[in-house]
Amino acid sequence: AYSPPNTSDGQHPLLLPPLSDPYGRARTRLQVDQINRTFVPAFYRFLQAQETAKQIQFGKEFLDELEKFAGAMDPEGPFFSGKELGFVDIMIAPWAFRITNVLKHYRGFELPPTKGRYEKWADAVFSHPAFVATCSTEDLYIDSYARYAENRPGTSQVADAINSGRGLP
Repeated sequence: AYSPPNTSDGQHPLLLPPLSDPYGRARTRLQVDQINRTFVPAFYRFLQAQETAKQIQFGKEFLDELEKFAGAMDPEGPFFSGKELGFVDIMIAPWAFRITNVLKHYRGFELPPTKGRYEKWADAVFSHPAFVATCSTEDLYIDSYARYAENRPGTSQVADAINSGRGLP
């Protein structure tokens, strides 16, 4: 059963560690930067790859990024930094959810059933009321990502950046 998190005002959860925890705040910011610089681009490279050899290469790179993320988690969890949903969870959750539908649908990608730390995290995040309330349907994700999976040129700045090897806009 879900129980409300500790909050600063009784209503809103603290997404960053408190000011009294500068290490935790820095670790959170670094992890979010890692998500933006490596995880999300790896997702798009894998999805946009058209040749089988590139799909295999970028699929392995994406899985490496996923393993780095899981390896940086608090060992107990269930969330990234411990018992409460935080900023890192919110930043990566939409991309992690796309693994279960977009990457599965377009690239046949499925995580091995290890029931490890990542699965514990995914179960907690995907069942969190805030995630459930803001998540789109799987069909909408699949439809929205068709242009990336087909790597249609000129359809987005993100696709163009990935194809040219630049950082995301």
